[in-house]
Amino acid sequence: MSLLELDGVKVHFPVKKGIFFDRTVGHVYAVDGVSLKVEAGQTYGLVGESGCGKTTLGRAVLRLVDITDGEVVFDGTDLAKLPDEEMRRFRRRLQMVFQDPLGSLNPRQNIESILAEGMAAHGIGKDQAERREKIQEILAKVGLPANALSRYPHEFSGGQRQRIGIARALVLEPDVIICDEPVSALDVSVQAQVINLLEELQESLGLTYLVIAHDLAVVRHISDVIGVMYLGGLVEEAPSDVLYEGPKHPYTKALMSAVPVPDPEVEDRRERILLQGDLPSPANPPAGCRFHTRCPWAQDKCAVERPVLTDLGDGHKVACHFAKEIDEGTVAQTRSTGIDAVVATEAVASKEAAVSETVTDPASAAVAVPSPRPAADDAPAGGSAEADAPEDDAAGSDAESADADEPASAEGEAADGSGADADARADEPEGSDAEAPVADAPKGSDADAPKGSGADEPKGSGATAASAAKPAGKGAAESG
Repeated sequence: MSLLELDGVKVHFPVKKGIFFDRTVGHVYAVDGVSLKVEAGQTYGLVGESGCGKTTLGRAVLRLVDITDGEVVFDGTDLAKLPDEEMRRFRRRLQMVFQDPLGSLNPRQNIESILAEGMAAHGIGKDQAERREKIQEILAKVGLPANALSRYPHEFSGGQRQRIGIARALVLEPDVIICDEPVSALDVSVQAQVINLLEELQESLGLTYLVIAHDLAVVRHISDVIGVMYLGGLVEEAPSDVLYEGPKHPYTKALMSAVPVPDPEVEDRRERILLQGDLPSPANPPAGCRFHTRCPWAQDKCAVERPVLTDLGDGHKVACHFAKEIDEGTVAQTRSTGIDAVVATEAVASKEAAVSETVTDPASAAVAVPSPRPAADDAPAGGSAEADAPEDDAAGSDAESADADEPASAEGEAADGSGADADARADEPEGSDAEAPVADAPKGSDADAPKGSGADEPKGSGATAASAAKPAGKGAAESG
């Protein structure tokens, strides 16, 4: 019997809605029917893209999140059915190394207090002196000096803090350690040190690991068996070397094609599989095979029937209806896997963005087009105010009403020089129509303003020009 066995494990998080009374309107299917086995002394690697449920599965084994359905059998005991107090005692044999070492360590406690806390809770060591001696032994195994006991987490580097996290798990003498991204936040050189440390501790203490990671090269180096997760389910499982030499599931093929090869000639020749679309939401997973919305070889059957994990021989298990046919090349591709896949994804995203903008802002489609401005040469004689400032409707209307009230004699004399005035002012900047002819204006009138003052007047100054022309017209009529 396996040391750790998961059978149909499901972890569903309810989606609540309501102000006064919460009601469940849906679920997030973080883990949906995962089954796997981990043998004693073995390292099981779990890989998959972000959001596929790897970390949630690891936390479910420790009962850090509630299990919706399924069994987690550890050494013959179903942990999913244990009461809280009994599960607390079992956690001594099941420990976890978290992804963020600084976030998992209490900043107000020194290292000795952090490591001794778990020992005291589980009754390890008779007194503080015995616990301190054991802690010093563990620190020496993980490569930390004895003076680290009195220091605080912020005084260490990232690699040293991860070693402290490993030491905290080791002081309880566990059988299984779940490593959630143990080296993802570390430099490459420090990653190698931590991985080598985990392997040395496994050989000397007989530990069993469940390693959750994104880095496929790290998983291949440290794992005996590898499981590939996609959207809450296990899609492929095989021994490490077998999986890397011949992946069977289309999703695993795409993952393996993303691993760079250090040989430039091989890198140039090999095929890169690019998937269309994004990872679907775990709150609304697609029917049938969860991968059929992105699979390059998807068929009609994939959209209606969910495949089960099937053993193809030599411990190689695949959850795909057409795994053998794809491997033999007898199934035609239904989606592109080259650069066309990227172009198609970008085109769909652009189209969706355009549709969303149209829906959210329907008034943006109707944009007012301004009417064309009439040319100054087409303006009628005496209408220079409307030709120079067409946007000032109020000013133009005032000027016309002022001209309409003038006597007929004033209109005649004004008409004698209107053509010349219109031609002279057609090229002037906007607002220059406020300058009335100075020669015809009586002394003390508004037309005696300094040259160019009309440019400093506010909009609507065309009305002032018309009013200033009134006395000039009347004076001309009387002199006549």
